[in-house]
Amino acid sequence: MNIKIKKLHPNAKMPYRANPNDAGADLVAASLELKKDGRIVYGTGLAFEIPKGYVGLLVPRSSCSKMDIQMPNSVGVIDSDYRGEVKAIFRATMSNPITYNIGDRVAQLLIVPIELATFTEVGELSDTERGCGGFGSTGK
Repeated sequence: MNIKIKKLHPNAKMPYRANPNDAGADLVAASLELKKDGRIVYGTGLAFEIPKGYVGLLVPRSSCSKMDIQMPNSVGVIDSDYRGEVKAIFRATMSNPITYNIGDRVAQLLIVPIELATFTEVGELSDTERGCGGFGSTGK
């Protein structure tokens, strides 16, 4: 599959994989914006043309765990009809400053097939062994 990408910023770098079989392609920060509430918005300087029937998932890199930072929404969803700049937002979970800079790899992009389901309201759902057991119901 080939994804069309438009560069929107002179510092933008094309996504790449550190290893050929990596699921996620690394995205590099082309710009950064400091928010008053402590969030940092990293612009990739890239817009993507994701094919219909697929979604782009923007996820943190594993190095985020070493820096005690996280993406406030956990996973960014990039719909196939979105054509704007892809940005990654981070917030420090501890008092440590965020140390990503322009040119650093800040997130990974996964391209995943999706099923566009329809939804039907019903009065009853089929029974299952689990039933309504939710958070922690399996005892683990």
